[in-house]
Amino acid sequence: MIVFLVRHAHAIEERRDLPDHARPLSASGREQARELGRRLRWHDCTPTAVWTSPLTRAVMTVELVAAALEWTGPIDCVPALAPEGRTGDVMAALAALDPDGTVILVGHEPAISALGVRLTGDPEFAPLTKAQAVRIDGRAVRWRFAHDDVAPCAP
Repeated sequence: MIVFLVRHAHAIEERRDLPDHARPLSASGREQARELGRRLRWHDCTPTAVWTSPLTRAVMTVELVAAALEWTGPIDCVPALAPEGRTGDVMAALAALDPDGTVILVGHEPAISALGVRLTGDPEFAPLTKAQAVRIDGRAVRWRFAHDDVAPCAP
């Protein structure tokens, strides 16, 4: 299975009238998500499943990435991809997918990199920056890049 881990793009700051779970992407975050989607499309990202955290900033990120990929399938909200992250639940759900499939997971730190640790077995798996993607083939990191990188970098 190929897994693309994606951290959400830049969101506006939390305010008293805007709780953390409802924070939308900033204008620059929307552009980051679009650019990341364009780069993913260029670099062999053809998903068979797309999952996201239910938090607003992750949903907005995945919608913009999916649009750039011309993804017409469903985008599934997976509560275990929320910031508190229940990586065991995500791993179990991944195990139920077609092993020849490709899935995009959009989430938050530190949970998204905790998934990277579980998927690769590498306790030194580096945290993702905002609007960054990592491609994991089997248990190996193939590449990592952010929305503004010219090309993917080797692990």
